[in-house]
Amino acid sequence: QERVVESGGGSAQAGGSLRLSCRASEYTKGSYCMGWFRLAPGKEREGIAAISNDGRADIKNSLKGRFTITQNSAKDSLYLQMNNLNPEDTAMYHCAADLGYTSGTWCTAGQLSRGYQLGQGTQVTVSS
Repeated sequence: QERVVESGGGSAQAGGSLRLSCRASEYTKGSYCMGWFRLAPGKEREGIAAISNDGRADIKNSLKGRFTITQNSAKDSLYLQMNNLNPEDTAMYHCAADLGYTSGTWCTAGQLSRGYQLGQGTQVTVSS
């Protein structure tokens, strides 16, 4: 069973950028809705980005213009580009999947707040 590989977290200064990666080929077969949710201390899970097997992408409204989700042509890896980071972006970021997704239906960032956590997550810390 191929494991999920998450990478790209770390520390950044406010205004900086980070790029998260999630390789999860076991979950990117056929139809899928995958992306990220984040979890900060004292806060609820927050679905932030989603992308479907047919390339439809969604970013949480408050993050649009700063965050972008993409996938590679092999469709075995997802990427979350995060620009103009601020301290409020500090959280543990988890690659996730909507296991109940059906092709052609909605694939939204909000769905990933209830998504199935695929790996251990990666910490993002933004300092002012």
